[in-house]
Amino acid sequence: MLTTAGAASSSLLPAGAEIILDLSRLLSRVLHPMPTGIDRVELVYARTLLELAPERLHFAAVNPFGFYGRLPRAAVVRFLDETEARWAHQTAPARPAMIAAAARTLTRLRPRRVPQPASGVRRYYLQASPHHLHDARRVEAKLRAEDARFVALVHDLIPIEYPEYARPDGAEKHVRRMRTMGGLARGLIANSAATAESMERFLAGSGAAPLIRVAHLGSDALPGGGALPSIPQPYFVVLSTIEPRKNHLLLLNVWRRMIETLGPERTPHLAIVGRRGWENENVIDMLERSTAIQGHVHEFSGLSDRVVGALLRSARALLCPSFAEGFGMPVTEALLCGTPVICSDLPALREAGGSVPDFIDPLDGPEWIRAIMDYSANDSGPRERQIERLAGWTPPSWQGHIETVLKLIADIDLSGDARA
Repeated sequence: MLTTAGAASSSLLPAGAEIILDLSRLLSRVLHPMPTGIDRVELVYARTLLELAPERLHFAAVNPFGFYGRLPRAAVVRFLDETEARWAHQTAPARPAMIAAAARTLTRLRPRRVPQPASGVRRYYLQASPHHLHDARRVEAKLRAEDARFVALVHDLIPIEYPEYARPDGAEKHVRRMRTMGGLARGLIANSAATAESMERFLAGSGAAPLIRVAHLGSDALPGGGALPSIPQPYFVVLSTIEPRKNHLLLLNVWRRMIETLGPERTPHLAIVGRRGWENENVIDMLERSTAIQGHVHEFSGLSDRVVGALLRSARALLCPSFAEGFGMPVTEALLCGTPVICSDLPALREAGGSVPDFIDPLDGPEWIRAIMDYSANDSGPRERQIERLAGWTPPSWQGHIETVLKLIADIDLSGDARA
């Protein structure tokens, strides 16, 4: 039964408009026990649209074997339930059991034939991940099969603007993604005003003119009840994949300097939560070979949402010294847990946290040391002041985000730009 909020949101779509939500990314991750940020976004798009516009919603995907088609709703809902349970509890099944479960999932979600649209129906193909976007011909084939207009979420243009932080082929691949979206999409959603400005710079002079709307990513409080890993107090958390732009190297050198100058007894601990990514040899060398920081820096990967929530709620602060961000979901996740945030002074992070966090230049090591030591104290004035600011913070909601998406689709539909 449609809720009052759902009925109001569904009414944002003009009569005859339908949404086909792409779930290719989630299907491609059936053998991964824990999610990336993009995985979480695609799943919450499915959940929120099921709540806000269920009678206008269909699901489709290119499965891991390369076949495209529609996905049955009941099987999708079961898949979403199982995926969320895995992320929340992470029982870490043995590889054969995970492969068997993935095979069952992909069988239930085998692509079905695309039905012909009823008279008067206009379809909008909505994609919240960059999956397959580097291949414009594949995207065009999906749109032709659906006779649909294309609307996509853009997470960032970091590989283009900061190619030094991307994989070796990252910049070129992301240029192709952006050209696909610029050339085929009728509307684009930016996760921040900072991302929207980057999009406009990239599209300038290309002739592409999709409608662009800013919709901050929503955030849900991480579940409670997780067992806290063994880590001495006081401690700080950094929550991200270990990759160059996240600036873990600054924190490791900060911790080494604090241990050397303040002594091990006065130095707090650091929990690094996230998988190891790419181009991070210097960080890995320090984690594995630096005897100076051993015992004070603790690396965790594959933690369930419950355990991550427990770590954040008991931490002195989340640290986010990134060089570049599209939005900054860890910032909103930490604030929702009631945990203060110390982060880089970036426009996207100011959008995520508003005036609540303490912002520091990501190259200013001495200032990071000062802030960390201030926040370590039991009677920390800066930490208490941030907690006071947090009381007046309004987190971005997924309902608000999806309502912006629905309004964008309505604007495209009403503009008369309904060509596929």
